Amino acid sequence: MLQLDRIEITCMDHLYLDNNATTKPAPQVVEAIAHVHEELWANPSSVHRFGQLVRQRLDLARVAVARLLGGRDREIVFTSGGTESDNLALHGVLDAALEHGADAPTPLLLTSRMEHSAVLDPGAALERRGVDMSVLPVDGCGRIDPAVLGAALADHVAPGRVILVSIQWANNETGVLQPMHELASVCREATRPAGCRIVLHTDATQVVGKIDVDVGAAQVDLLTLSAHKFHGPKGIGALWMRSGMRLRPQNLGGPQERKRRGGTENAAGIVGLGVAAELGLSFLADGAAVEKCRARRDRFERALCAALPDTVVNGGDAPRLWTTSNLGFPALEAEALLLAMSEKGLCASAGAACSSGSLEPSPVLLAMGIPEKIAHGSVRFSLSRFTTDDEIDGALEIVPQIVEKLRRTLPVG
Repeated sequence: MLQLDRIEITCMDHLYLDNNATTKPAPQVVEAIAHVHEELWANPSSVHRFGQLVRQRLDLARVAVARLLGGRDREIVFTSGGTESDNLALHGVLDAALEHGADAPTPLLLTSRMEHSAVLDPGAALERRGVDMSVLPVDGCGRIDPAVLGAALADHVAPGRVILVSIQWANNETGVLQPMHELASVCREATRPAGCRIVLHTDATQVVGKIDVDVGAAQVDLLTLSAHKFHGPKGIGALWMRSGMRLRPQNLGGPQERKRRGGTENAAGIVGLGVAAELGLSFLADGAAVEKCRARRDRFERALCAALPDTVVNGGDAPRLWTTSNLGFPALEAEALLLAMSEKGLCASAGAACSSGSLEPSPVLLAMGIPEKIAHGSVRFSLSRFTTDDEIDGALEIVPQIVEKLRRTLPVG
């Protein structure tokens, strides 16, 4: 039996700057989840009064999530998280298109090299099944030029063809924001003369609850979110789908979520997501609070660049989320930096992965044209609205010491 009281390391032992990976659940979220487990544990699909009481709580959570996105509650499909939502969006649109017969135009997925593996991996699987997949180039900050998207669509539109455009709203490694409104306008314009169906999906996992999102103004058709990225619980997310959109369900075996995603609902997770959505909406309504978070990130970057003048802010010339600071320390390895930081109690991450004993630079950074010498030594520091000035001060004390020490002892190349 797992003895939770024997775990010696607590969050109080760490300076946590890895919030793009996951955020601390808000106290109100934890309280709401506990209440569901203790008092509202009935199956929300049951017709008795107890089950319908739980159903009412889920309906309220659905409304809260819809309000955070500027959408309607009936447009929300609860899932297990961002990965499932991305898969439902891609497979839901393209699976049906693959079955329209040999005479139908081959469906196309247009995406970018900046995407999360939750989009790229199902995209590759769909490509093996016959979908055409085209990867759009990005500029030196990782942004897609709307004109490039327009040219790509012009090359591929055909009567009756289904084209799914899937673009991440903000990159999880750099925080760079895509010009989603402009990209959406390009998709709408391309649809009119061509007579094909163009669907725009955005993985907004990193932006929901951190910047204002209005699905109506953005003109997207599908949007992915995950609760644990904005102080909600893990294991719960949602796919917003515009009214009138039709998706091929991927989870079969029940009528839940208007037959769009079968399976008994994660009632505690959904309620927790709803509370996180309400808290996120309140945070975004407080402009001073948002600017205070942005100023904290900017102070961190300025101080580090002053202490280590050759530090590179990856994507620093583009609009970015206030949460994210991806810093390149030339001639160092991210793995060594992260391990040394961890020993000092500082939590950060990198977009690189160990493979066959060697650390490969992030494909995202390489797609931006960042030299390998910098990409190898790039670390992502990510903040949340719970990040404190003390945590920033602690990181500013630790990072320069580690960088200077590693440059003396473990230089690369």
